[in-house]
Amino acid sequence: MGGTNFTIIVEFILVGFSDLPRLEGFLFVLFLIIYMSILIGNGLIIFIAKTDPTLQTPMYFFIGNFSFLEICYTSVTIPRLLTNLWSHRRNISFLACAIQLISFLIMGATECFLLAVMAYDRYVAICRPLYYTVIMNHNTCVKLVDGSWISGIPLQIGQTYQIFSLPLCGSNKLNHIFCDIPPLLKLACGDTSVNEFSVYADVLVLAMIPFLLILWSYSRIINTILKMPSATGRSKAFSTCSSHLIVVGLFFGSAIITYMRPKSIHSAEADKVLSLFYTIVTPMFNPMIYSLRNKDVIAALKKLLPK
Repeated sequence: MGGTNFTIIVEFILVGFSDLPRLEGFLFVLFLIIYMSILIGNGLIIFIAKTDPTLQTPMYFFIGNFSFLEICYTSVTIPRLLTNLWSHRRNISFLACAIQLISFLIMGATECFLLAVMAYDRYVAICRPLYYTVIMNHNTCVKLVDGSWISGIPLQIGQTYQIFSLPLCGSNKLNHIFCDIPPLLKLACGDTSVNEFSVYADVLVLAMIPFLLILWSYSRIINTILKMPSATGRSKAFSTCSSHLIVVGLFFGSAIITYMRPKSIHSAEADKVLSLFYTIVTPMFNPMIYSLRNKDVIAALKKLLPK
């Protein structure tokens, strides 16, 4: 380390899609349409979950909060991406990059815990239906949502501080669409194995534990459903869980692959594609998954349309 030239970086350059200059105009329009659809779709889910009397249940309380989270989650990254594509100015200050990273990590941790809470809600509803209203009362639901938001904050603050405390060498170009851990580690000097281990540890705590809780919930749910004597009852129970399972698969699959791969096999282009899945694709499909596959939501939308 004695011969290494450290660089004091005051801003980064987000490379994004600059290697595809002819497609930047198309990508701007595409991501703008996607962002507007995320805002409108998730905003509509929040509105009907709050206002329709038939949707005043714990499940829709969590879905409404999840939709609000999706709006916040995408608003951390997409507006900056749109600005870069439109203006071709890709610089982001050191502070703005740190704020974007910590906001993104906190939102990601919240999504992991909230998806686990939603799985627990389905477990109680299907496996312990007689106690559902007692266990999942309003105060409990609020505490579970608040806990989902708060749980990841200390670890993510520490993770962000650790990443931005690393000595940086040479280039300030981040070959990514937003400030994320893998491209930042590539700019660091010397051995970053301790930091990589810290990332894996954080993923285990903030992603794998909620994921294992989801698997436990659904193992109990499936076991209970298979014991139901009525085929209609089994079909209805499965349908209430399928939407949640699709979202879980999309989010956890892409996020775990991104952060659990060794640094040596990281590819900038693959990271960009994977990041699009859990930052854009899942929030975009969330309203469609929860509305088109849900009769209660469709009925609420039909009542809303004439107004």
